[in-house]
Amino acid sequence: MKIGIIIETKEHEKAWNAFRFAVNAIKHSHEVKVFLMGEAVECEGLTHDKYNVDQQLRKFIEIGGELLACGTCLKSRQLDSATSCPISTMDDCLEMVLWADKTVTF
Repeated sequence: MKIGIIIETKEHEKAWNAFRFAVNAIKHSHEVKVFLMGEAVECEGLTHDKYNVDQQLRKFIEIGGELLACGTCLKSRQLDSATSCPISTMDDCLEMVLWADKTVTF
């Protein structure tokens, strides 16, 4: 199955669970794309004693997940050159939703 995930939060536990879900889906042989929107574009480098978001994000990429980030959201936070994932647009988000068999939002 193709799973699209839209993450809109940088709240540690929620973002951590979103990436855990994404990693688990790939481990179960699903194709997964994640689109970071709003404050979620700040997830890269986000750590917490219990909920290490950055660790799960990197694991997701390492095992073949595709990560996209809203360019407008990055630019509004002056992060457009600080991300390791492709700067994307709403067209890319729409393409992901149309590509996916299921889309979930965190």
